[in-house]
Amino acid sequence: MPKRRRVMAQVAMVMNLDKCIGCHTCSVTCKQAWTNRAGTEYVWFNNVETRPGQGYPRTYEDQEKWQGGWVRTRSGRLKLRSGGRFKKLLSIFASPAHPEIGDYYEPWTYDYENLTRAPLGDDFPVARPKSLVTGKDMAITMSANWDDSLGGIHETGHDDPIVRKLREEANLQIKFEYEKTFMFYVPRICEHCLNPSCMASCPSGAIYKRVEDGIVLVDQDKCRGWRQCITGCPYKKIYFNHRTGKAEKCTLCYPRLEVGMPTVCSETCVGRLRYIGIILYDPDQVTKAALADDKDLYEAQLDVMLDPNDPQVIADARESGIPADWILAAQRSPVYALIKHFKVALPLHPEYRTMPMVWYVPPLSPVVDLLKSQGHDSEAGGNLFGAIDALRIPVEYLAELFTAGDTEVVTLVLQRLAAMRSYMRDITLNREPQPELAHAVGMTPEAMEQMYRLLAIAKYDERYVIPQAHYERAHSLEEMACSLDFEGGPGAGGTGPYASTMGNVVPVTIESYASAKARRGE
Repeated sequence: MPKRRRVMAQVAMVMNLDKCIGCHTCSVTCKQAWTNRAGTEYVWFNNVETRPGQGYPRTYEDQEKWQGGWVRTRSGRLKLRSGGRFKKLLSIFASPAHPEIGDYYEPWTYDYENLTRAPLGDDFPVARPKSLVTGKDMAITMSANWDDSLGGIHETGHDDPIVRKLREEANLQIKFEYEKTFMFYVPRICEHCLNPSCMASCPSGAIYKRVEDGIVLVDQDKCRGWRQCITGCPYKKIYFNHRTGKAEKCTLCYPRLEVGMPTVCSETCVGRLRYIGIILYDPDQVTKAALADDKDLYEAQLDVMLDPNDPQVIADARESGIPADWILAAQRSPVYALIKHFKVALPLHPEYRTMPMVWYVPPLSPVVDLLKSQGHDSEAGGNLFGAIDALRIPVEYLAELFTAGDTEVVTLVLQRLAAMRSYMRDITLNREPQPELAHAVGMTPEAMEQMYRLLAIAKYDERYVIPQAHYERAHSLEEMACSLDFEGGPGAGGTGPYASTMGNVVPVTIESYASAKARRGE
């Protein structure tokens, strides 16, 4: 009889980058829902980055500078890149290596009052930009999406950590001239990792991972503002609230998930590119997977994920206390299908060894643009396959993002997406299907059609398969620590018990300088 293994459930997300149009709707709705209060003016739990670009905060991927994530030691163990407990103890009262306000941006509003109350004169009044941190005049030099749609890329693109690495290691010359450049959008939220380095970095134990669904949260009662978690997170998705002195991060909208609703960013996504579902995994294999060689980390993380249709996994999951409807949700999970069944979704920077649980389907559309410009039939399977090695988006660039530099995995994913596009085109045009296209990428025609439905035309209940929280587990889900769980808390539009006594906060985007002054009592 096989040994029973422990099984846990993890809420995960997949984003199809081919569908992202960079509209920032997800960022704005998340901002208005969760970080629309004093101390979080610069905080974006969800942001959309243009690649190539420096990201937000700028150059967050440069771990030599920011010291995020894990590294494997010579003795074959995992160690925080920023140092172990002894080093943290020695430096606990020193500011750790983390971005400063200049690496994010200094948030601002405008003195709109001057436009309506300025006395008559020969000159037109102006609405000067005013800092929301100091209240003083300021010059706007950058923001959270300063590289948006390649804005200023000819000057800033060379500082993209991946571009810099490709030039130094692969001698790959990426051009930023208009006719040669490329771009795609990457929405980012907290990865809610299986092996979170932020949690391991926290000296006060304020960051924890929920046993029920794997969501990573910050205990606001325990947080002492050491900011070591900001250093430890390689994605820099933990922020410091300068009003409360506490760390805050994306909660994956857990109050919505508990009642079966998708996150705000997913619900409002214009491109319908997000998928949410349950993954069953073996927690006892997480550390072993995180210790794999860089280019084996992708496969190692796949091995941690368990087949929800396997009778032994089902039995083990029941023994581990996972409810039957959660097991059923895992079997219907679009996330599992894209990650492990079709194998077209990839993790963001697996080399950080945090085992991220927000995965991405890499973009393919630039292949079509390239072929069309050369006068070829851009949807023909042979043409698509032949062009993948000469994309405007270099495969090497995508590999540095999603597979720790392994171009073979990325190439296979792009080939599968290309094969699906060509195969379904023949069906749409009432032509004879070409099953050899599916076979060439290790798939069946039936699987190709299933993948097409999920990626292209999936309905709401297919994209979001979210089991509700159980009443009998309610006590363990009572997060007295999270800054969103009390009446009048940040999630309800208030400032919460730890915030400043500045009165009701109106949206930063419409706040005038005069109302900001009034709130501060100036």
